[in-house]
Amino acid sequence: MTDDISVSADYSDRHTDRRAKAHRAWRSAESIKGLSDRLIGLGPFGLGLDGVLSWVPGVGPLYSIGAGALLVFNAISAGASLSTVARMLAYVLADTATDAVPFAGSVVDMLFPGHLMAAKALQKDIEARHGLPDDIALERSKKKRGLFRKKGG
Repeated sequence: MTDDISVSADYSDRHTDRRAKAHRAWRSAESIKGLSDRLIGLGPFGLGLDGVLSWVPGVGPLYSIGAGALLVFNAISAGASLSTVARMLAYVLADTATDAVPFAGSVVDMLFPGHLMAAKALQKDIEARHGLPDDIALERSKKKRGLFRKKGG
């Protein structure tokens, strides 16, 4: 009987640890997408460090590779699916490859939100497997309830 409880507790602890690790990865992805592609919002477009640094020779690709590698590392540590990791790699590689083309590559890099797309892919995977982090879920539910309140009441 105690063995059953012990095994159940071990599984619960591992599940809680995986969920916590996944939620840390979700938050990290949120930070990276904000820094890389959404420091300044311009309607549906945004500008971040990735676009700005693409104009600095050598620095743009280093930032792009570093931020992308961090996203992929977080995806692997969070247990994201292979298809999610592959899609993230494609977004990051496309974003980084644009830096190889002088001038036009920097313009494309400013407009192509590769890190944002990779981060969103990771976040969707985490949400499907572990749900939203509790604080984010609470914040979103408050916003949703606020949208459906009747005026004057």
